[in-house]
Amino acid sequence: MARDSLRQHQNATGHGGVEFWFDKKNIWKIISTAGLAALFVVGYFVVWPWFAESDGTKLWEFETGGEVRSSPAIGSDGTVYVGSMDHKLYAINGKSGVKLWEFETGGYVTSSPAIGSDGTVYVGSWDHKLYAINGKSGVKLWEFETGHVVFSSPAIGSDGTVYVGSNDNKLYAINGKSGVKLWEFETGGTVFSSPAIGSDGTVYVGSRDHKLYAINGKTGVKLWEFETGGTVSSSPSVGADGTVYVGSWDNKLYAIKTDSKGLAKSPWPMRGQNARHTGRVPKKK
Repeated sequence: MARDSLRQHQNATGHGGVEFWFDKKNIWKIISTAGLAALFVVGYFVVWPWFAESDGTKLWEFETGGEVRSSPAIGSDGTVYVGSMDHKLYAINGKSGVKLWEFETGGYVTSSPAIGSDGTVYVGSWDHKLYAINGKSGVKLWEFETGHVVFSSPAIGSDGTVYVGSNDNKLYAINGKSGVKLWEFETGGTVFSSPAIGSDGTVYVGSRDHKLYAINGKTGVKLWEFETGGTVSSSPSVGADGTVYVGSWDNKLYAIKTDSKGLAKSPWPMRGQNARHTGRVPKKK
């Protein structure tokens, strides 16, 4: 898209305080003519500007050896954990950007980490495994092997149980301390979706078989299923009143009534830790 066309677009949409265009490397350039920030861009599609008081100054950058598709998680001490397609999980000082440690898996790490109450970091890998790693040292505590790629991001229940999906069509419940499998639940398709846990312990997860499942977190027994018209790779969110929201490849977003009363009171009940996806450990009250 030409620069003039973008200017016409910004003026038509009322965002005249920001100029933006492609440079020769097809990277979006941003100039704020009103002293405001910032423009978020996904691929070649502009996501509407979100304005904040910060000036958008880069504090630091940390280079991995591959694409970073994993979303970062922030520990209670400010340490940032993130996976990379160079097969590694990194721990980075959130203030300085200095690497604290790295942990190498046997495949891409596109799964987003979850952090337990004791600081243990859980993350999946394309080597078919879920890993539990000491958040301070980077030492592996245990690994659990599934039957296929773990693209799904783990969630942690109030009792420390870790739930994660796999492309072997299954959702797993794993003891967070020992790495021992508690149960598995088989769907009719790959589980790209990341689970979310309701206040009553119900685990919600989508599948490529077009369905959203509600599963008893203790037993692994299916409580109900909801069928959409397409793949459910979307990760469900649980509202304060227990409504579960999930998207589908049928072009629709669904709101589904449940018996949960919001998210579980646990260290990491869903991808991103909460419905706002802040990705950080809550402060202890």
